[in-house]
Amino acid sequence: MTESYFSYHFSPAGWLEIKVLEKYVQAVSFVENKKENSSHQPLLAKVCIRQLDEYFTGKRKKFDLPVLPSGTTFQFHVWNELDKIPYGETISYHELAIRLGDEKVIRAAAHANAKNPLAIIIPCHRVIGSDGSLTGYAGGLKRKQWLLDHEAKVTGKYRKLF
Repeated sequence: MTESYFSYHFSPAGWLEIKVLEKYVQAVSFVENKKENSSHQPLLAKVCIRQLDEYFTGKRKKFDLPVLPSGTTFQFHVWNELDKIPYGETISYHELAIRLGDEKVIRAAAHANAKNPLAIIIPCHRVIGSDGSLTGYAGGLKRKQWLLDHEAKVTGKYRKLF
C-alpha cells in the first residue's frame, strides 16, 4: 500500500497543506491551521515548498513538479486549460468554456475548476466572473484576491476586468 505524506507550509496567503504520494505531488490546498506533520517529509515536498516560496517572492511564474491529481477525464481537460492561463492574467468562466470547445459546458467547467486539487500550481484562481467579479475559490475569496493582486504586482499589470 502506498503511503501519503502531508507537509504544512505557512505562505503569505496562509497555511498550505501539501500531499505527496510516492513520486508525485497529489494535492496543495489552503487550510486554516497547520496540522501535525508526518514524521518523514519526502524530498519532493521540500521541492514543492521551495517552488511555492519562489512563486510568493515573484521569482517563479510556472511550476515544474511531477503532479498526479485525482479527477475525471473532463476535470483533467479543464485543469490542462487552466495551466495555459498566463501568470498575471485572468479569464472568465465563459472564456474557459469556449477554450474547452463548447460554451455550454460553463457550469461543468466551473465545477471542475472548483475541484482543482492543486491550488496555485494549477492556477484556478485566474478564472473570474464575466463582469470581473471574484466568484468562488476553495481557499476563500480573500486568498483568491491576494493571489491575483500578488501576480499583478509582480507583472505590473492590473487585473483584467470584463
